[in-house]
Amino acid sequence: MTETHATIPSGAPVFPPGRYGRRREPGRRRPLLVWLLVAVVVAGLSLVAVQQYARYGDPDYDAEVITYTDVTDTGVRVDFRVTVPAGGTAVCLLRARSHDGAEVGREEVPVDAAPGERHLTVRHRVATTARPFIGEVVRCRPAG
Repeated sequence: MTETHATIPSGAPVFPPGRYGRRREPGRRRPLLVWLLVAVVVAGLSLVAVQQYARYGDPDYDAEVITYTDVTDTGVRVDFRVTVPAGGTAVCLLRARSHDGAEVGREEVPVDAAPGERHLTVRHRVATTARPFIGEVVRCRPAG
């Protein structure tokens, strides 16, 4: 037989006094500590972001392919635009790939800018060992 209490509201548990220990009071919140931790995390992430941008972002040496044409069994002509520091020099790595993605040609091309000039348009023919499907600029770096 179960006992039903008419005076206990349903849903609110009743515990016998002293049987389960004392109930904890709601903890005092520490908003200053939370804000301090948030500020430290934001400062740390900002520092990492600045370091990574300095290392990898907005490079002085940048290249983009304008077009690749004159595709034959022995080569491809790549026209590309290079951004270098004013009057600087760079070495750009060009490659040609076949239709299945295999590299069939690779050359390093020196690029020299006139004094005060930052943007150059370069045309170079990459010799290949098989018929290429695409010609591309892998990267440009400072000469030397």
